[in-house]
Order: sequence, then C-alpha cells, then structure tokens
Amino acid sequence: MIQILSWNIQNGKGVDGEISLTRIVEQIRAMGDPQIICLQEVSRGLPLIEGQPAPDQVLELSDLLPEFECVFGAAIDAAGTHGRWQFGNLILSRLPVESQATHILPRPGDRDRKQMTRQATEVVVRDGAFRWRVITAHLEFHSAAQRLAQVQRLRQLHEEAREEDLMPPITSGEGPYQSIPRPTDVIICGDFNMLAGSDEYRTLVDPKKNASTDLADAWTLLHPEEDYPPTCGVHDREQWAEGPHCRDFFFVSGQARAGLKRIVVNTTTDASDHQPLMIELEADSDTK
Repeated sequence: MIQILSWNIQNGKGVDGEISLTRIVEQIRAMGDPQIICLQEVSRGLPLIEGQPAPDQVLELSDLLPEFECVFGAAIDAAGTHGRWQFGNLILSRLPVESQATHILPRPGDRDRKQMTRQATEVVVRDGAFRWRVITAHLEFHSAAQRLAQVQRLRQLHEEAREEDLMPPITSGEGPYQSIPRPTDVIICGDFNMLAGSDEYRTLVDPKKNASTDLADAWTLLHPEEDYPPTCGVHDREQWAEGPHCRDFFFVSGQARAGLKRIVVNTTTDASDHQPLMIELEADSDTK
C-alpha cells in the first residue's frame, strides 16, 4: 500500500504564529507512513522571522526527513534585499525518483490583483515494476482567470502524456534523446485555491474520449454522496473569514485511479492554515 500526503504548510507557520518545521514533520509522521510527501509554500532565503536569518527550508526538511529524496521546484527565484530567495513546492520521496520536472504555470494579465508566479513540481517514481507521475501544484488565489489558465495547463500536461503513450517518440540509447518514462498513471495534488464545482474544477475533471485514463477527484470517487471535508479555515479564521471549506485536492488517473483505496484529511492539526490530506493506493504489480 502506497501513501501520498499533500499539505500547504505556509512556510511552517501555525495558527499560533510560530514557525516550526519540526512540528510539521511530527504531524506528517502521526498521519501514517507516507512514501511520498508533497508540500506547498516552502521557501529558501525568504525572511520569515524579524531579526533572524532567512532559512533554507528545503535543507531543513531534508535533515528532518533523511530517508527521503527531495525534489524542489521554485515558482519564484529572485534577488531581494536580503539576497537571493526561492518559493515553491517540494516533493519528498522514499521511492526511487526516475525523473523530475518543473512547470511554470501560465499567468495571463489580470489588472489590479495581487498575484505571483505559480509552479507545479513533477516526479516519476517507481515501486517494483510500476511507475507513475506525481505532480504537486499551488495555484493562484486572487485571480480566477489565472487559476483557470493554470488548471488548463495541468490538464494539458496530462493530455501530453497520453499522446506520447499513443504516439511513442523515436529514442536513442543514451544522451538527451534517450527514453524517459512519462506514465499516464498520475496523481495531481496540492492547494488549487478553487472550490469544488467551480469552472476551474470542472475544467480539470472534464471527461475526454478515453474515460479509463481520465482525471478524477479522489474524494468523489470514494465518497460520491458526502461533502468534502474542510482543508482550510478550520482553525485560522483570520485568513479564512468564511470558515471551514475545501481548496486542496487529489486528482488521479489510470492505475492511480484504479488502485485508490482511501483518502483522509487531518482536521485536528493547527500547524498551518491548511490541513494535510493523504491518499492510499494499491499498485498493480503487473502494470508498468
């Protein structure tokens, strides 16, 4: 059984205002034994506490989780008043990482709105004979137009993998043209900053020709008659005046969809303004 956890950790800032990656890791380990951990809002060189050095949170998390390989994707990589800083998404994996990629997501113009560059981090992992892609993303909050464009790009990444499966490219045994697996079995997770039923949500799960490889919402697959558990606004009512609701999701396709067994949301922790959520998958060893 494979467990994959997703959490917007807000740079480790809890509802109490304290920043603690140790507390984040303790909460992750308390949820189970995830082989893959997907974290949003992770920074390097970004001042977080006045008067203290800007931390390298990728290094800190790597030290706290030494059994995991770290793959960091920077949505922002810029020079600031305190030096160079990065902000983005991190995937930690105990499974072998066969390849990795970073995808800067679209940011069409939307006047007079707060906005930042957004990104998706992707890895291809292997468990025995089975491979799948894991993508984690953090989409724009303030602009629905940008969020829709970003969802369309995530959908396009999935369609590109399907097209490559149907139309295999010519590859060589070595060098940049060698074969790099791009499985259609995929898990896309993260903080989507969208609501279930929104235009952006429907765009991501819109049925295509081959329903067996279509993206599906993990929660609705397992609990079609139940409301979503809240993933933000549970404890932090200052940032989320509207109260508890869901903005964090898992979307699955292929064997990840067929092997989906469980999804759980931890609504008790207040170590971030979002709640961690985790899925359990059963991989088919006969599928490659």
